[in-house]
Amino acid sequence: MKPQLILALDVDTFEQARQIIDETAEAVDIFKIGSQMFTAHGPFVTRYVQSKGKKVFLDLKFHDIPNTVASAVKSAVGLSVSPNQDPVFAPLFMLTVHTVGGREMLEAAVKAAEIRARELKVERPLIVGVTVLTSTAREADTNDIVVQRSRLAQEAGLDGVVASVEEAALIRRELGREFLIVTPGIRPAEASLDDQKRVASPKAAIASGSNFLVVGRPILQAASPRQAALKIRGEMSV
Repeated sequence: MKPQLILALDVDTFEQARQIIDETAEAVDIFKIGSQMFTAHGPFVTRYVQSKGKKVFLDLKFHDIPNTVASAVKSAVGLSVSPNQDPVFAPLFMLTVHTVGGREMLEAAVKAAEIRARELKVERPLIVGVTVLTSTAREADTNDIVVQRSRLAQEAGLDGVVASVEEAALIRRELGREFLIVTPGIRPAEASLDDQKRVASPKAAIASGSNFLVVGRPILQAASPRQAALKIRGEMSV
């Protein structure tokens, strides 16, 4: 799979999000909607992205008892249906659950997604498990924890995991070529680390085996988000 860029829409208002989406559409095909934006605007913002024919990565990190997570995932899959039968409307592309929820919860998420997707006659979104947040400093056992949680995710039927570039090569070696790796904390060489601890350049992430590179502030806070996104796409193609 050719590595793909995901732009995190971590902004305060829908108007800010709309401007970013429209300005970067040339360079970005997948937009991440997390807790900040979804809490404020809910499905309205996902449907705006989808109405542009762009893909949504719904990053809500579901973590609760299995039944509650299964219900949440069913609701998320429902976002794949256009409210007005828009022909360019893109189904929900990917969503996150937290691996610390355990095997039963992860399996319930996958089963719920499969059942609901069949009912709605849509493609099941990819489900990836969060391992250790990239804002967490590395400790002696971080690699072991990430691999353990990644293996649990794979055995439970998830499509991949979210992990830093520091663990990506290890996950790729241990879990094979088909298992997806989503890597946050991507920073161009000159960018600030902000509150991220385990970060890497686009080139390093790709070399380590990452499939999806999540970028937020280096694009959102750039003088020209469009140019910043194109520059990162250029670094990814080298």
